[in-house]
Amino acid sequence: MKILIFGLGALGTVFAVSLKNAGHTVYAFVKEKYLDQLTNKPLQITGLFGHKQAYIDRYFTNPEDLNLVELDLIVLTVKAFDTEKALSQIKNFIKPNTLLLIAQNGYGNYEKAIQIFPKNQVILSRIIFGAKVISPGMAEVTVFGDDVVIGQPEKAIPKETLEKIAQIFTQAGIPTRVSEDVYAILWEKIIYNSALNPLGALLERTYGELAENYETRFIMDQIIDEIFTVLKTYNIQLRWKSSEEYKEHFYQRLIPPTAGHYPSMYYDLKNGKKTEIDALNGAIVNLAEQKGLETPVNKFITLLVKLREKVT
Repeated sequence: MKILIFGLGALGTVFAVSLKNAGHTVYAFVKEKYLDQLTNKPLQITGLFGHKQAYIDRYFTNPEDLNLVELDLIVLTVKAFDTEKALSQIKNFIKPNTLLLIAQNGYGNYEKAIQIFPKNQVILSRIIFGAKVISPGMAEVTVFGDDVVIGQPEKAIPKETLEKIAQIFTQAGIPTRVSEDVYAILWEKIIYNSALNPLGALLERTYGELAENYETRFIMDQIIDEIFTVLKTYNIQLRWKSSEEYKEHFYQRLIPPTAGHYPSMYYDLKNGKKTEIDALNGAIVNLAEQKGLETPVNKFITLLVKLREKVT
């Protein structure tokens, strides 16, 4: 396949190196300020997916330069706050037969994409392995919670097409499966991230440390309860009937494999970068307000992170 990785942060680097090592043609779209640090040397990944390196076929910084390139798949891996800009750039060169995979955290990325592109071109994914940038062009896979899950929420893409992409990713060393319930599965990750990421970032604690302490566990419980209230109002169905059922799964099954993990938001704040809080707890607050609901704990956490962004 001919694949464009749009954004070479930690996740994009993992996809680029893995897919190129598997024999695919891989291009990368990057910000111009990073180009000198990336060209003429291999990208590298290390950690749980093994040590691999690969030379990317070509880097792009200008959307117009991609007009003459035939692509089978675009993997969008930019941070959620860059989604609108990225989609507007992709609109300049995407072809009718090119698929766009949304490989991002939080709520709103898929929703923005299907406002611009036909649903039969847009694939949603839930990614629950974690990676961090060691240096430009090098990333470490630090945690693996489950397979990547891909799907088309409105069933607008044939299952056979999705299965082919899942097989390509799996053969490249990124375990992937297809699910018709991908939207609900993504929401489960949004809950997971909203409960853990801001507190882990603000308090500089691992997921396991957050779960071990009464004070942080109490706050996480409130975050989860508020999200379930919002989802019920929007009639978004999950695999759990109540927040209590989810919390049992959260503490017993989800946190233990990732107990030593620090959230990406922790590294964002530490490095003075903008976070994805608006696509997590901030999105919950906005959805709640649209229905006349209040989510005070999620709002408090959102405001704290935004304050830290200003003073870091």
